[in-house]
Amino acid sequence: MKKVISLLLVVMMIFSLAACAQKPAETAPAEEPAEETPATETPAEPYKAALLLNGSLGDKSFFDSANEGLQKLKVELGEDVFDFKVEQMGATAADEPKWAPTLLDYCETGEYDVIIIGTWQMIEALADAAAQFPDQKFMFFDETFDFTSGDYKNIYNVLYKQNEVSFLVGAAAAMMTTDESLPMIDPATKNIGFLGGMENPIINDFLLGYIQGAKYVEPDVKVAIAYVGNFYDSAAGKDLALAQYQQGGVDVGYNVAGAAGLGQIEAAVDANRYAFGVDSDQAALLPEKADFIPTSALKNVGNSLYRAITLDMEEKLEYGVAESLGFAEGGVNLVKDAHYEGMLSEEIRTKIDELEAKIISGEIVVDTAMGKTTEEIEAIKASVQQ
Repeated sequence: MKKVISLLLVVMMIFSLAACAQKPAETAPAEEPAEETPATETPAEPYKAALLLNGSLGDKSFFDSANEGLQKLKVELGEDVFDFKVEQMGATAADEPKWAPTLLDYCETGEYDVIIIGTWQMIEALADAAAQFPDQKFMFFDETFDFTSGDYKNIYNVLYKQNEVSFLVGAAAAMMTTDESLPMIDPATKNIGFLGGMENPIINDFLLGYIQGAKYVEPDVKVAIAYVGNFYDSAAGKDLALAQYQQGGVDVGYNVAGAAGLGQIEAAVDANRYAFGVDSDQAALLPEKADFIPTSALKNVGNSLYRAITLDMEEKLEYGVAESLGFAEGGVNLVKDAHYEGMLSEEIRTKIDELEAKIISGEIVVDTAMGKTTEEIEAIKASVQQ
């Protein structure tokens, strides 16, 4: 038994010595961390806008200006950063029933960062859409939206001081009526004309500024006033303007009627008289008629939308408020280019510059139709009727 125990002890000692003699396992060198492959950045979705026109492009006026502002932004930023779609809904009575449903269709897609619409005719449709889609942002131009009628924190409302630029047009027109150097003027009369699309606060705001500017420089001036009844019927606009030129003795007219106002420019050509353009540089857009267009009053719709979208992309645009842009803010201006300089005398141009400076400084406060009663507006019209 003792021999067995001794033998077991010997075997255990041999295994122990063998274990001690083994080299410790070598630790493998730590692997160098693999270089990280930069993740491929997926381009962010572009900011997308939808411009819904209750009319059509090609008016050489209001809607073209809106489209040009968005096109300018797309060219500058690239379509991978900003893109937009224009929906031309038409302006006739037959088109009107589809305006509100089309707006709702665009809201339902959820595809657009902002939906842009304008004019007083879209107020009700906008209010309904904004209430149904509180997360959809809207930009509404050229008419006052009533923010007190609900919780509309998703609407930005941009307005223009069209009365300011119209003051200058009225002053220029009144000075032209007695300028014997102009070939298509009867200096014995002091008659100017105004052609509006439809009678509403915006159009009457143009009119009141026009009347005030004309009377500022020529207290005895007379203004023939007519409204087409829509913003698309250029034939009707032409007939009304021809009556002003041929029967009313008007030397200079002012069209504020969208596409319908193009009829007044045609009437000016036929009657050998003058017509101021509006909303776009109509002398440049209609070069064959430029000799009859001294200059144009610009309501810078395109510039205002360019500005608003740029601010919105930077998350700096405030919604739920209205903003009104005049001369000081670049919301309106009178085209003063080589054509303008060639059409109007230095005396008239100097006076126009002086009046503009006084408006910007606040020395001249231009009258507005906003907030006036129908009776008050009619009284102002009557003060310049023949």
